[in-house]
Amino acid sequence: MVAQTYRMTLGRRLANAFVRAMLAVGVPIRDTYVLTVRGRRTGRPHSTPVRLVEENGQRWLVAPYGPVNWVRNARAAGQVTLSRGRKLETVTIEVLGPTESAPVLKRYLEEVPIVRPFFDVTPDSSLEAFAAEAPRHPVFRIVGPVWENHSRGASL
Repeated sequence: MVAQTYRMTLGRRLANAFVRAMLAVGVPIRDTYVLTVRGRRTGRPHSTPVRLVEENGQRWLVAPYGPVNWVRNARAAGQVTLSRGRKLETVTIEVLGPTESAPVLKRYLEEVPIVRPFFDVTPDSSLEAFAAEAPRHPVFRIVGPVWENHSRGASL
């Protein structure tokens, strides 16, 4: 199996805009948030919907499409803002190594079937196979408060 390469098509842009709008008005979508991060070159905020992996009070941010712009910006910034409705949370993130990433990637692939074509592994693959896949799909551990309430107009 050869993984597909992610391309930002018009359809994906429209789908992302729809999900961002739903989350902005407070419609709950399982483990999905709007991630906002400042551009590493422009300093302007960029937003995209993301799905977190959550377990036992820990949370991880997975890059299912590889090192796309939000991933490069997040790495450079070291922090992101997650929002859902009127709730905003700014968190510090840490990039995980392949061994730590493997079980998170496996769980993500089990829970989010739409991203499977972008991986060279399946949900039934071994943790070793996921560790080998990890460099292509960065995983960040989320560090920080559970939720801080800020006004929607607050700057990042």
